[in-house]
Amino acid sequence: MARPEILAPAGDRDALAAALAAGADAVYFGLDDGFNARARATNFPSSGLAEVIAQVHRAGARAYVTLNTLVFEPELAIVEELIRRVAAAGSDAIIVQDPAVALIARAVCPALELHASTQMTASSPAAAELLAELGLARVVVPRELSLAELRAYRDGTRLALEVFVHGALCVAWSGQCLSSEAWGGRSANRGQCAQACRLPYRLEVDGSERDLGEVEYLLSPRDLRALDRAGELAALGVASLKIEGRLKGPAYVATAVAQYRRALDPAFEPASAIPLDRDALAIAYSRGPSLGFLDGADHQTLVDGRAPRHRGLLLGRVIAIEGDELELDGVGLDVRAGMGVVFDRGRPEEPEQGGPIFAAARTPRGHRLRFGQPGPDLREVGLGDRVWVTSDPRVTRAGLDAARAGAAPLGRIGVTLAVAGRAGEPLVVRASARGRTTEAASASPLAEARNAGLGRELLADKLGALGGTAFHLAELDASALAPGLHLPVSELKDLRRAIVAALDRALATVERALAPGPVIDAVRIAAAPRAAAPELVVLCRDDAQLDAALDAGAPEVELDWMELVGLARAVARARSRGARVAVATVRVQKPGEAKIDEHLASLAPDAILVRSWGSLAALRGRGIALHGDFSLNVTNSLSAGWVLARGLDTITAAHDLDRDQLLALVAAAPRGRIAVTVHHHIPTFHTEHCVYAHLLSDGRDFRSCGRPCERHRVALRDRVGLVHPVIVDVGCRNTVFNAQAQSAAALVPELVARGVSRRRVELVRETGEEAHRVVTAYRRLVAGAIAPAEVVRAAAVHEQFGVTRGTMRTLTVLP
Repeated sequence: MARPEILAPAGDRDALAAALAAGADAVYFGLDDGFNARARATNFPSSGLAEVIAQVHRAGARAYVTLNTLVFEPELAIVEELIRRVAAAGSDAIIVQDPAVALIARAVCPALELHASTQMTASSPAAAELLAELGLARVVVPRELSLAELRAYRDGTRLALEVFVHGALCVAWSGQCLSSEAWGGRSANRGQCAQACRLPYRLEVDGSERDLGEVEYLLSPRDLRALDRAGELAALGVASLKIEGRLKGPAYVATAVAQYRRALDPAFEPASAIPLDRDALAIAYSRGPSLGFLDGADHQTLVDGRAPRHRGLLLGRVIAIEGDELELDGVGLDVRAGMGVVFDRGRPEEPEQGGPIFAAARTPRGHRLRFGQPGPDLREVGLGDRVWVTSDPRVTRAGLDAARAGAAPLGRIGVTLAVAGRAGEPLVVRASARGRTTEAASASPLAEARNAGLGRELLADKLGALGGTAFHLAELDASALAPGLHLPVSELKDLRRAIVAALDRALATVERALAPGPVIDAVRIAAAPRAAAPELVVLCRDDAQLDAALDAGAPEVELDWMELVGLARAVARARSRGARVAVATVRVQKPGEAKIDEHLASLAPDAILVRSWGSLAALRGRGIALHGDFSLNVTNSLSAGWVLARGLDTITAAHDLDRDQLLALVAAAPRGRIAVTVHHHIPTFHTEHCVYAHLLSDGRDFRSCGRPCERHRVALRDRVGLVHPVIVDVGCRNTVFNAQAQSAAALVPELVARGVSRRRVELVRETGEEAHRVVTAYRRLVAGAIAPAEVVRAAAVHEQFGVTRGTMRTLTVLP
């Protein structure tokens, strides 16, 4: 069984060098041209990419470039140019979120490997198999899967699996977080995450605030540390263990890479003296260790809620303060001068005291620490405060040493040498390394030896003396060399130097055929236009909303129910009132959850609102009309054409688009096949973590939580006083909806003119009276009876569509 690769983040050149020195098998990084999910990292210029990739290849590693954001219609040509640069530079693979990027890449360079980003939300093997039709070789699976679910995933797909094992955990499903879009005017699906999950929130239960004491960071998970599960993941057949952290420095990268490499390869020694103890791993960066979801959901441990930032290791609590010294309880950690600490008073939103330790000594009760300048103001430190070790010179120094170790750690690449020759002919040496082969011949012919001649020991010593290079001798085959022959040692050394130079050039050079001209029109999938009368579709979440929508004359309703028994009754009631009925799938389909889709299909609805790739795979071809939701993240006509060709009647435009980007999509896509949500509360977080179970019960998961969601209504109050509802779906996942509804009323007349016949209104917690008012107003707008401004007043909404800022770039075209 092959060992999984250790895949390291590289946000800049120092982190890249540290990853290679620490033993990474592969690195992933983004371009500063944009279109990568970590726009705040330093990243790398596409104009100098070949040199960076050569650096990685000389270290015996692979290079993956992240082009893992959504792409807007006017940017397709820019993305094609970037893909050409990446392919020509020799990248081993690109990581993609948008189907359009995969389609363009496959057309530009079929030899370029494609990996599905975790941003694709390929949450089940059915989803992976559907997306495999894009030409993917690997899928980066969501962080929310357990080991048992990963095993089922592996058994159900042909794609190789890449699994996150270390680093920050997003509370929302990757690709399904719209908090930055809703609150920051920028999109996480465009690499502009504002980290709203790391902000404080107050809990409201049934309309009243509940005091949670020091717990305020209700959506900020602990970090993932799966070092103890690395062996199980290897045995499971996972192809790659991925470390998160493109925004982190070389100390973090080196420490994490070395420890995971050692966990799978006990004989491995990193190029630098990187600490391999667990304390170093936590001090490098940690919000507290967690197994995430690898052992299944545990809503009581995933989120601590006391702080959103790096904490490192807990040293103890303050038990005495005297001048510039203090005493702590706890004796478990080896404390040294130079370590940095922070004092935690349980109020992380306020400035925290901290600084380096000047002297440390053990006491019967714990430790005595002395501070100086720079250092903490101990007048602002209180008895009982927690003290965390947040830095250690040995960890920092090891990271800097690893970064300085150079681009290509020595001796990483095994070389196979095959020598051949007969008397009177040159000695021919054939060298192979990492799929590259080169050959060199001696300047002089082989002669009869007076003594032992060219034996294996001599050849291995002179040809295999590869110290100071990126190579080491892995195997020597002398079976084709006649015995008793001689060649001067100087010529053996010349052969060795020639082989090393040729292999080095071969590793740094990747020759690929690229499509000669633009490919965008060639990969565009034509779909038949769809003509329909302009109407309104209303998504309802409870009986009162459904009755109000029907009373207001809604001709079609979409039903999104928390429990399936009530859904069947609602379908029958809507049908009895003469309305067309669509039912909504869950937004995420995990392994083993296809039975939910089977139940929805058994209700024989007029249509199904498809929210996940797995549901699309399960439901296509059944003769039921399928409408794709915003959660499929379609933002351009290439992706629209591809997904429509897989069985959808329409696809709802993603919420990441602003007005101009939306209209560009509508103009380029088949007429009548794009649906638009004209009224909704943006679903800011869609999360596997259950706020209800965590804060209203002691239960680990749905089996032990007692289902408080059936008895209570929970909301989160933010720092400015807005109250955001938290809704539970049939899969026990939570969605946090924006407090304020958003309207595209002003766009409706233009959408009608451009053939957008499916305009959707989504209700969240509106009462029956509020729902009736909203639906009536939008129906009158669609009919042309009132102006958009009257809708905004009647529905009491915020008039805006999508984000206020994108990340469109203009590239300098290379010669």
